[in-house]
Amino acid sequence: MVVLLLGFGHLGLAQQSANIKILSPLPAKVEGIDQPQISLNGVWSFRVENGKPATIKVPGEWEMQGYEVKAGEKAVYEKQISIPESWKGKRIALKFDAVSSNAVVKMNGQYIGEHEGGFVAFEMDVTKAVKSGTNVLTVEVRANTISDILSCVSQYAAHTVGGILRKVTLFALPETHVADLDVEVKFDPKYQDAKLHLQALVANNTSGNQDLAIQYTLKDKSGKTVFEKKTAKKSATGNQTIPFDLDIQVSKPKHWTAESPYLYELTTSLLNGTQVVQSNIQKVGFRDIKIRGNELLVNGRPVKLKGVNRHAVHPLMGRASDPVLDRKDVEVFLAGNLNYIRTSHYPPSEEFLNAADELGLYVESESALNWIQHHASPIWRHWNYQDPKFLPTMLRANMDNVVSNRKHPSIIFWSLGNESRWSDLWAEVNKTVKALDKTRPTVFHDQTWGSFNNAGSKADIANYHYPGINGPKATDTMSRPTLFGEYAHLSDYNRRELLTDPGVRDAFNAPMVTYFDSMYVHKGNLGGAIWSGIDDTFHMPDGRIVGYGPWGPIDGWRREKPEYFGMKKAYSPVRISNLKSNSNNITFDVENRYDFRSLKDVEIKVMVDGKLIPVTSNLQARSAGKLVVPNASGVFNKVEIIVNDDRGFEVEHEIFETPKVVTVNGTAKALALKQDSAFVYITQGDVVYTISKTYGLMTAARTSGEQVLSKGPSVAIIAANAEDGGKPNVAGETYQNNIYPIKHYEQYTLFATQVQARDDKDSIVVDLDLTYQQGTGKQQFIFTKEGLFKTNYEMNYQAGEVSVYQYGLMLELPLHYDELKWSRKGDFSYYPENHIGRNNGVAKLNANNVYEVEAHGEPVAKAWKDDANTMGSNDFRSTKARVITASLTTVDRKQVNLLATGKQASRTWKQDEHIQWLVADYTNSGSEPFYGSPFTDGRITLKKGDVIKGSMILQID
Repeated sequence: MVVLLLGFGHLGLAQQSANIKILSPLPAKVEGIDQPQISLNGVWSFRVENGKPATIKVPGEWEMQGYEVKAGEKAVYEKQISIPESWKGKRIALKFDAVSSNAVVKMNGQYIGEHEGGFVAFEMDVTKAVKSGTNVLTVEVRANTISDILSCVSQYAAHTVGGILRKVTLFALPETHVADLDVEVKFDPKYQDAKLHLQALVANNTSGNQDLAIQYTLKDKSGKTVFEKKTAKKSATGNQTIPFDLDIQVSKPKHWTAESPYLYELTTSLLNGTQVVQSNIQKVGFRDIKIRGNELLVNGRPVKLKGVNRHAVHPLMGRASDPVLDRKDVEVFLAGNLNYIRTSHYPPSEEFLNAADELGLYVESESALNWIQHHASPIWRHWNYQDPKFLPTMLRANMDNVVSNRKHPSIIFWSLGNESRWSDLWAEVNKTVKALDKTRPTVFHDQTWGSFNNAGSKADIANYHYPGINGPKATDTMSRPTLFGEYAHLSDYNRRELLTDPGVRDAFNAPMVTYFDSMYVHKGNLGGAIWSGIDDTFHMPDGRIVGYGPWGPIDGWRREKPEYFGMKKAYSPVRISNLKSNSNNITFDVENRYDFRSLKDVEIKVMVDGKLIPVTSNLQARSAGKLVVPNASGVFNKVEIIVNDDRGFEVEHEIFETPKVVTVNGTAKALALKQDSAFVYITQGDVVYTISKTYGLMTAARTSGEQVLSKGPSVAIIAANAEDGGKPNVAGETYQNNIYPIKHYEQYTLFATQVQARDDKDSIVVDLDLTYQQGTGKQQFIFTKEGLFKTNYEMNYQAGEVSVYQYGLMLELPLHYDELKWSRKGDFSYYPENHIGRNNGVAKLNANNVYEVEAHGEPVAKAWKDDANTMGSNDFRSTKARVITASLTTVDRKQVNLLATGKQASRTWKQDEHIQWLVADYTNSGSEPFYGSPFTDGRITLKKGDVIKGSMILQID
């Protein structure tokens, strides 16, 4: 391992008072060795202080594997390793990709070194401590040390995040070896040709002089050699480290962008005399980053970032890394039309970055520093955030981030830290990072306007968290590019509301499109990252469920949730709208929102009434135009357009259909009206309705003697509910097992002041004057010869002020009406078949007696829509907005049908051993407290004297 003093000159280092601990590039080949790298992942011995030894998996968190290590205690990891005989005479080192949060490394009982800080790689030279035969590697780990406190890692996860979290590698190097390699891309002004500036350090750990040179070979993706160049020879005296610099011109290289992630392969061979003693292989992307005014440029063009925040999380593994999962995250987010990930709130794994490099995602790599002088971290009530004693930890977190990850073209800027207050300490950190890496800008996550957490940061990119709908416009007044580092917070803290009605999640989607559209048109708005990317839930071995909760468009098992599709629509790089047709063609308006790609680079599939018609477009990036589809017949019922990215995922899907006319099928029904002193009885064909004169309520509807309705239709006001249902944590409340859905009931009716029933020949009408506990109202039932049952209502609200989630008419049916079918006019013309908001669908009740917030240890179902609690499946119990028709059906196909207006919402759920059905004339997007405009648009508060009204049409078969 080589330690550089800032000011050495390598990597453009500025004069600072800090040491840079460089990581040796892991060798692909070493002279005389078949296998220069050995993975130490797997089963290790584990004990707490002087406790009994057990076993543990590495990588992994100890608490996620059932071990408790108390504050101040150390966990001792041990592993026996055998050093290959061929490694004799070589330098031998260990690389840890992440240990949380303090590690002391020993080999055969000999102290090797110590590292403070989780989520970054570090290296230890063990050459002098190893012996032939069996060796014992010991790693003493403490959690909750200063780096954990300044990053709030354990506080955030609501459990101690301790252990060897990422891979461990034992590797061998020649005594004279490549100690560091940096690759810098410099384009010409037209971004046609480029220069590779290659900077290497070679360490001669022998006592004698060595004549050294480096040979570089660059190959393209097909394996064709682009260049092969060798440096001039240099002589290194004993125990000397010398630099090698070389500039190589490359003609018209293919660029690396998130849209075209082209990677070359660079082989670096160290020659000692004429002998190749070491070879290294790394991927290289031709990509540069610049800031011009208030825009960020990639390869000379402005980009718009479309992203999410990503925590490294899995319900069973916690914060530990898994290569398969890291790659899957990149694939899932790419398929969601993202081009950017913010790695909140610590650096990502090497495997995640490798996938981002290969598949095409911009990455903001954030240091593990969080909430310094922020109310979310209570420690700052006692500590002084400007105290210089914190500077070494702050510097180390950022320097390790840069040194560990700088070789990845996917990283386009460095985040110094999250939601902290700017100070002279941060200014020093910013200065150091910019000296370490002159090729990338910095960002600091404070607030760039307003009074909250705005202390005038000097990072290259400005930031704002959770702006309203006017935020994008404000960015055009900024002199720097402005990133919305966190925005469009998904519903999470209204946890009881979410358990009751998963439809709240579908209501996120249309406002999400509206919001990003406003971001897209303002050039000062660099883009943003939705909060968050993945549900932050930890299923602890003792049965507890903790964390911040279900705030991702995908859950911890990586299943798509309803918001995923809304995000995908908002971030779509191709927008298609406004179908027009004539006798020869069908024409659409098309917008190309790619930053670099022409639409000729994507596949466009158009199907007219099921017939595939080939279509292409040369529409350039960031432009709008027309898409013309030949249609000789001039008529059609359905046009479907699918746009596919060549990386294997669908970016847009639209359906244009001729509207279907809803018809009422049924035969004439005989009507009859009877009354006695207590009830009104209406017979409509085989259906008999019973209405109480005392309360003005329908108490039953029976067909052929079998009950269909046991209550309703009755007015219901569903109050907004932002209860998080959590348990107290360090700051705020953590997610927990014992969060329960909310029961909802109709307005409590005290009595009816008037009940009048009349036979109008073609219909029977019942007029009701009602007195509720919370007001007064009128309700009218109309029973027609066509078999329709119409209800009109009006209520004068006379109680205290209440925020409303939904209001309308509520029905109660027997439990065997357990199949919901619907047709609706959704926010989008197309939905995936497993989406709860799809325009046409069938959902089964499938209630599951899970008496906790979610099933512990494994997902209940393959698709998120099929997860269920006591109220039913996510699909069955979620609000379906803007329904045209809906029905509840029994296994023997008895049916209650709703004929709606296309403006009403339908919600069904199991409660009190019955099916409840709310037909809502008003609904909104729920009570999430983090929501702002446009997500809060349309929210209402009922005040005394306010009137609500609506109607409903049913048909009972």
